[in-house]
Amino acid sequence: MHRAHGRRTPDRIRAMPLTNPWLSGAAPTRLLPRADLEERILNLLSSQNMAVIATTNRDGSPAATPVRYFSLGFEIFYTSWNDSAKSRNLRRDPRVSAGIFAPLAGQASSRGAQLFGTARTICQGPAELDHWRS
Repeated sequence: MHRAHGRRTPDRIRAMPLTNPWLSGAAPTRLLPRADLEERILNLLSSQNMAVIATTNRDGSPAATPVRYFSLGFEIFYTSWNDSAKSRNLRRDPRVSAGIFAPLAGQASSRGAQLFGTARTICQGPAELDHWRS
C-alpha cells in the first residue's frame, strides 16, 4: 500500500484486513529443481484448455486474445482465422507470449505459466482438418 505521494506505510499494511487468507503462508525459500518445475508446467498445460495469446500490434502496443488451445509437450496449438488481428500480427512479428492459468478453486492457490517463443503457421490439408474437427 502506498500513500498518494508514494511513501510506503508499513504500519498501515499490517492494519489492513487480509482478504485472501490462503496467501498469508510462507513464501517459497528455494527454487524448484528444473525437472519438478517442468513437470508442473506440463501438468498445467495438459489440464487446461484456455490461454491468453499476446502479440504486438503494428503500432507496438500489445494485443492479448483468449484462445482455446491444446498442447503437445511445451508446444501449444490453437486455430485462428487467417485475417484475424493476431494472425496478421504474427505474420509481421512472430514473437508471442502465452499465459495459461488454472483459476482459484476454494482456498487453493492459483497456478499459472507464461510461455515465450516464436509462432509459426501450420497449414493443414483437408485430411488433417477433418481429423481435428472430429
